[in-house]
Amino acid sequence: MNEVFKGRFTQQEPIPEAGIEAAVAVMRHGRLHRYNTIEGEVAQTVLLEQEFAAKVGAKYCLAVASGGYALATALRAVGVKTGDRVLTNAFTLAPVPGAIAAVGGVPVFVGVTPSLVLDLDDLAAKVDQSDVLLLSHMRGHLCDMERLMQICDAAGVTVIEDCAHTMGAAWNGKASGTWGKVGCYSCQTYKHMNAGEGGLFVTDDAEVAARAIMYSGSYMLYERHLAGPPSEVFEDIRYETPNISGRMDNLRAAILRPQLEDLDRQCARWNERYYALEEALRDTAGLTVIDRPKEEHIVGSSIQFLLADWPEGAVTDLLARCGARGVELKWFGGAEPVGFTSRYDSWRYVDAPRMPESDKVLAGIIDMRVPLTFSLEDCAQIARIIREEVSRIYQSIE
Repeated sequence: MNEVFKGRFTQQEPIPEAGIEAAVAVMRHGRLHRYNTIEGEVAQTVLLEQEFAAKVGAKYCLAVASGGYALATALRAVGVKTGDRVLTNAFTLAPVPGAIAAVGGVPVFVGVTPSLVLDLDDLAAKVDQSDVLLLSHMRGHLCDMERLMQICDAAGVTVIEDCAHTMGAAWNGKASGTWGKVGCYSCQTYKHMNAGEGGLFVTDDAEVAARAIMYSGSYMLYERHLAGPPSEVFEDIRYETPNISGRMDNLRAAILRPQLEDLDRQCARWNERYYALEEALRDTAGLTVIDRPKEEHIVGSSIQFLLADWPEGAVTDLLARCGARGVELKWFGGAEPVGFTSRYDSWRYVDAPRMPESDKVLAGIIDMRVPLTFSLEDCAQIARIIREEVSRIYQSIE
């Protein structure tokens, strides 16, 4: 009889007790708004900003309502206006082109390689089409960041990093989010720190930081941003920048601060599970494991593999068979968006030309969450189920 996995792919670990206690304290005193403090008190939101900036090695940090809000704010803060073209990944999730559209920009898609990273040759060919690249480290895969920055710096292109899936990751020892002008992180439930929703914005650029703070709805309370630039930077910016409120509150910050303190240990636990799955899936006929370069320090909160050249019916059959055995796989190659999956041609507010090489890669991408509620034994069972079903179907289509 076929074994069935009984775990839940959307079940996260509980909030740490220290986070629960800090959140209850905030609820008891009632000062949830980041600017509602008493004499001598430093808001939880401010403390989170200071601690996160120190963690990643950035000068400035702003805590906001969501990762998507951070992306749109970054685009505004670097000067993207209505009608401006913005380079971004063909392989990404809807909030990335959505942020570009939200500020009136026009996404220009750059291809994806079989390693699931931005195609840097395609970037080099398109880099003269925009002044900004919104780079998505999609599903935690980091491209060659030295080469990417060389291409963009030579062309005068500003880089914004979408680090929703790479909080805690690094390339050649330099933290994800600190390579470009701005790094944007998500604290949504399925990310590496869980506040339900929330986002973090980092930069070393004082003017960009000041604009982001004003956009976030600081009114004229910018001096309370202890992880922000000095007050003189705001002298003109405070009059020119509209309020598009998207602040994080003290309750979410209180929940997040203990998780930040524990982030390195949690990342190591994700990677233990990721590499166990990767090793167990390797050498499965019909399935291609994504090899990660030595320069990349990953956070394996999800895993991807390729079903190269599989017919559509075989892919959907695999998803159904694994699903019946309790293993939830997502497919990024489907013609219709399902759940969070989608292709660049799903976003019909963008008039995007076909990208045959990227289409071929997208057609085979299978994705699976790796929550920390899974044990290593769970990972071994999941891998057995995937191997069995891939082998069964692949034999019939070979």
